[in-house]
Amino acid sequence: MSGLALTGCGGGDGGVAQKSAADLLDEANARMEKLSSLTIKITNTVGDDHVTWEMTTDLKSRCKVRNTYSRSGTLEQIRIGETDYVRPDTKYLEAWSGNQLGAARPNVWAKVPVARSKPGDGLSQCTRPFETFGTATKGEATRVGGREALGLKVTDPADKDGAYVFYVATDGEPHLLKAVYKGGEGGKQLTTTLFGDFDEPLDIRPPASAEVLDMSDVTD
Repeated sequence: MSGLALTGCGGGDGGVAQKSAADLLDEANARMEKLSSLTIKITNTVGDDHVTWEMTTDLKSRCKVRNTYSRSGTLEQIRIGETDYVRPDTKYLEAWSGNQLGAARPNVWAKVPVARSKPGDGLSQCTRPFETFGTATKGEATRVGGREALGLKVTDPADKDGAYVFYVATDGEPHLLKAVYKGGEGGKQLTTTLFGDFDEPLDIRPPASAEVLDMSDVTD
Protein backbone atom coordinates (compact mmCIF):
# COMPACT_ATOMS: atom_id res chain seq x y z
CA MET A 1 0.00 0.00 0.00
CA SER A 2 1.26 3.46 -0.77
CA GLY A 3 0.71 6.21 1.75
CA LEU A 4 1.39 4.02 4.79
CA ALA A 5 4.63 5.57 6.00
CA LEU A 6 4.39 5.63 9.77
CA THR A 7 5.49 9.10 10.76
CA GLY A 8 5.33 9.70 14.49
CA CYS A 9 4.26 13.05 15.76
CA GLY A 10 3.04 14.63 18.94
CA GLY A 11 3.62 16.79 21.92
CA GLY A 12 2.64 17.02 25.53
CA ASP A 13 0.97 19.62 27.68
CA GLY A 14 4.33 21.32 28.02
CA GLY A 15 4.95 23.75 25.19
CA VAL A 16 2.93 22.30 22.30
CA ALA A 17 2.01 25.79 21.11
CA GLN A 18 5.65 26.84 21.14
CA LYS A 19 6.94 23.82 19.21
CA SER A 20 7.02 23.67 15.45
CA ALA A 21 5.24 20.91 13.58
CA ALA A 22 8.63 19.44 12.65
CA ASP A 23 9.66 19.37 16.31
CA LEU A 24 6.44 17.59 17.22
CA LEU A 25 7.08 15.01 14.52
CA ASP A 26 10.60 14.35 15.75
CA GLU A 27 9.52 14.18 19.39
CA ALA A 28 6.85 11.60 18.73
CA ASN A 29 9.08 9.57 16.41
CA ALA A 30 11.47 9.13 19.30
CA ARG A 31 8.67 8.12 21.68
CA MET A 32 7.03 5.67 19.28
CA GLU A 33 10.35 3.95 18.59
CA LYS A 34 10.75 3.27 22.33
CA LEU A 35 7.40 1.49 22.74
CA SER A 36 7.56 -2.08 24.00
CA SER A 37 4.32 -2.92 22.16
CA LEU A 38 1.43 -1.45 20.21
CA THR A 39 -1.43 -2.31 17.87
CA ILE A 40 -1.69 -0.83 14.37
CA LYS A 41 -4.92 -0.98 12.38
CA ILE A 42 -4.96 0.10 8.74
CA THR A 43 -7.88 0.40 6.37
CA ASN A 44 -7.01 1.10 2.74
CA THR A 45 -9.67 1.87 0.12
CA VAL A 46 -9.16 2.46 -3.58
CA GLY A 47 -12.49 2.72 -5.37
CA ASP A 48 -14.47 -0.37 -4.39
CA ASP A 49 -11.34 -2.33 -3.36
CA HIS A 50 -10.85 -2.53 0.42
CA VAL A 51 -7.98 -3.93 2.49
CA THR A 52 -7.78 -4.10 6.27
CA TRP A 53 -4.57 -4.92 8.11
CA GLU A 54 -4.10 -5.27 11.85
CA MET A 55 -0.89 -6.01 13.72
CA THR A 56 -0.02 -6.29 17.41
CA THR A 57 3.74 -6.22 17.83
CA ASP A 58 6.69 -5.74 20.15
CA LEU A 59 8.37 -3.87 17.27
CA LYS A 60 11.12 -6.49 17.28
CA SER A 61 10.46 -10.16 16.63
CA ARG A 62 7.03 -11.07 18.00
CA CYS A 63 3.81 -10.05 16.27
CA LYS A 64 0.45 -11.27 15.07
CA VAL A 65 -1.15 -9.98 11.89
CA ARG A 66 -4.44 -10.32 10.05
CA ASN A 67 -4.84 -9.19 6.44
CA THR A 68 -8.33 -9.10 4.91
CA TYR A 69 -8.79 -8.32 1.21
CA SER A 70 -12.27 -7.56 -0.10
CA ARG A 71 -11.48 -9.37 -3.34
CA SER A 72 -9.07 -12.09 -2.27
CA GLY A 73 -9.68 -13.44 1.22
CA THR A 74 -7.82 -13.42 4.53
CA LEU A 75 -4.28 -14.23 5.60
CA GLU A 76 -3.30 -14.56 9.27
CA GLN A 77 0.26 -14.59 10.56
CA ILE A 78 2.02 -15.15 13.88
CA ARG A 79 5.74 -14.41 13.95
CA ILE A 80 7.83 -15.55 16.89
CA GLY A 81 11.56 -15.12 16.52
CA GLU A 82 12.67 -16.94 13.39
CA THR A 83 9.39 -18.82 12.84
CA ASP A 84 6.22 -17.79 11.00
CA TYR A 85 2.85 -19.45 11.48
CA VAL A 86 0.66 -18.61 8.50
CA ARG A 87 -3.03 -19.40 7.93
CA PRO A 88 -4.71 -18.49 4.61
CA ASP A 89 -8.39 -19.06 3.93
CA THR A 90 -9.64 -20.78 0.78
CA LYS A 91 -10.33 -17.54 -1.08
CA TYR A 92 -6.82 -16.26 -0.37
CA LEU A 93 -5.18 -19.47 -1.60
CA GLU A 94 -7.21 -19.36 -4.80
CA ALA A 95 -6.39 -15.70 -5.45
CA TRP A 96 -2.71 -15.76 -4.47
CA SER A 97 -1.63 -19.21 -5.65
CA GLY A 98 1.41 -17.65 -7.30
CA ASN A 99 2.82 -16.25 -4.05
CA GLN A 100 4.97 -19.25 -3.16
CA LEU A 101 2.43 -20.65 -0.69
CA GLY A 102 3.63 -24.13 -1.60
CA ALA A 103 1.78 -26.93 0.17
CA ALA A 104 -0.24 -24.59 2.41
CA ARG A 105 -3.79 -25.71 3.12
CA PRO A 106 -6.82 -23.48 3.62
CA ASN A 107 -7.64 -22.64 7.25
CA VAL A 108 -4.64 -24.63 8.56
CA TRP A 109 -1.63 -23.02 10.23
CA ALA A 110 1.58 -23.61 8.27
CA LYS A 111 4.90 -23.39 10.14
CA VAL A 112 7.69 -21.93 8.00
CA PRO A 113 11.05 -20.26 8.67
CA VAL A 114 11.06 -16.45 8.60
CA ALA A 115 14.00 -16.70 6.19
CA ARG A 116 11.51 -17.83 3.53
CA SER A 117 9.60 -14.55 3.71
CA LYS A 118 9.84 -12.54 0.49
CA PRO A 119 8.47 -9.18 -0.67
CA GLY A 120 5.04 -9.70 -2.14
CA ASP A 121 4.15 -12.89 -0.26
CA GLY A 122 1.74 -11.06 2.03
CA LEU A 123 3.78 -11.55 5.21
CA SER A 124 4.71 -8.68 7.54
CA GLN A 125 7.77 -7.69 9.52
CA CYS A 126 7.26 -7.05 13.24
CA THR A 127 9.34 -3.89 13.00
CA ARG A 128 7.84 -0.60 11.80
CA PRO A 129 9.53 2.65 10.72
CA PHE A 130 8.75 5.95 12.42
CA GLU A 131 10.30 8.56 10.14
CA THR A 132 9.72 12.24 9.52
CA PHE A 133 9.24 13.25 5.89
CA GLY A 134 7.84 16.10 3.82
CA THR A 135 6.71 19.47 5.14
CA ALA A 136 4.48 19.64 8.23
CA THR A 137 2.12 22.39 9.35
CA LYS A 138 -0.18 22.54 12.35
CA GLY A 139 -3.87 21.82 11.86
CA GLU A 140 -6.90 21.62 14.14
CA ALA A 141 -7.18 20.38 17.72
CA THR A 142 -9.49 17.38 18.13
CA ARG A 143 -10.02 14.18 20.11
CA VAL A 144 -8.98 10.69 19.01
CA GLY A 145 -9.96 7.68 21.05
CA GLY A 146 -10.84 9.86 24.02
CA ARG A 147 -7.52 11.72 24.01
CA GLU A 148 -6.78 15.32 23.14
CA ALA A 149 -4.89 15.53 19.86
CA LEU A 150 -3.51 17.95 17.31
CA GLY A 151 -3.69 17.34 13.57
CA LEU A 152 -0.48 17.87 11.62
CA LYS A 153 -0.81 18.28 7.87
CA VAL A 154 2.06 16.82 5.86
CA THR A 155 2.80 17.23 2.17
CA ASP A 156 5.62 15.53 0.32
CA PRO A 157 7.06 16.66 -3.04
CA ALA A 158 7.55 12.98 -3.89
CA ASP A 159 3.76 12.49 -3.78
CA LYS A 160 2.23 15.50 -5.51
CA ASP A 161 -1.28 14.02 -5.51
CA GLY A 162 -1.30 12.96 -1.87
CA ALA A 163 -1.70 14.63 1.53
CA TYR A 164 -1.47 13.33 5.07
CA VAL A 165 -2.89 14.34 8.43
CA PHE A 166 -1.22 12.88 11.51
CA TYR A 167 -3.12 13.19 14.78
CA VAL A 168 -0.82 13.42 17.79
CA ALA A 169 -1.65 13.22 21.47
CA THR A 170 -1.34 16.47 23.38
CA ASP A 171 -2.20 14.97 26.76
CA GLY A 172 0.21 12.57 28.42
CA GLU A 173 2.79 10.82 26.28
CA PRO A 174 3.31 12.21 22.73
CA HIS A 175 1.85 9.19 20.97
CA LEU A 176 0.79 9.09 17.35
CA LEU A 177 -2.92 8.20 17.52
CA LYS A 178 -4.13 8.29 13.93
CA ALA A 179 -2.97 8.99 10.39
CA VAL A 180 -5.07 9.68 7.31
CA TYR A 181 -3.77 9.67 3.74
CA LYS A 182 -5.76 10.87 0.74
CA GLY A 183 -4.36 10.72 -2.75
CA GLY A 184 -3.16 8.20 -5.26
CA GLU A 185 -3.98 8.32 -8.94
CA GLY A 186 -7.10 10.41 -9.34
CA GLY A 187 -7.31 10.94 -5.60
CA LYS A 188 -9.16 7.65 -5.19
CA GLN A 189 -7.08 6.25 -2.34
CA LEU A 190 -8.03 6.71 1.32
CA THR A 191 -5.86 5.12 4.00
CA THR A 192 -6.65 5.39 7.70
CA THR A 193 -4.20 4.13 10.33
CA LEU A 194 -4.99 3.86 14.04
CA PHE A 195 -2.39 3.30 16.76
CA GLY A 196 -3.18 2.03 20.24
CA ASP A 197 -2.50 -0.42 23.09
CA PHE A 198 0.74 1.41 23.81
CA ASP A 199 3.13 -0.62 26.02
CA GLU A 200 0.39 -3.13 26.86
CA PRO A 201 1.46 -6.69 27.81
CA LEU A 202 1.66 -9.00 24.82
CA ASP A 203 0.16 -12.47 24.67
CA ILE A 204 1.54 -13.85 21.43
CA ARG A 205 1.86 -17.62 21.35
CA PRO A 206 2.21 -20.26 18.64
CA PRO A 207 -0.93 -22.15 17.64
CA ALA A 208 -1.58 -25.52 19.30
CA SER A 209 0.70 -28.14 17.73
CA ALA A 210 -2.29 -30.21 16.62
CA GLU A 211 -3.42 -27.28 14.45
CA VAL A 212 -0.04 -26.80 12.73
CA LEU A 213 1.34 -28.22 9.49
CA ASP A 214 5.14 -28.10 9.72
CA MET A 215 6.46 -26.98 6.34
CA SER A 216 9.98 -26.17 7.50
CA ASP A 217 11.46 -28.88 5.28
CA VAL A 218 9.14 -28.31 2.32
CA THR A 219 10.83 -26.65 -0.64
CA ASP A 220 9.04 -24.45 -3.17
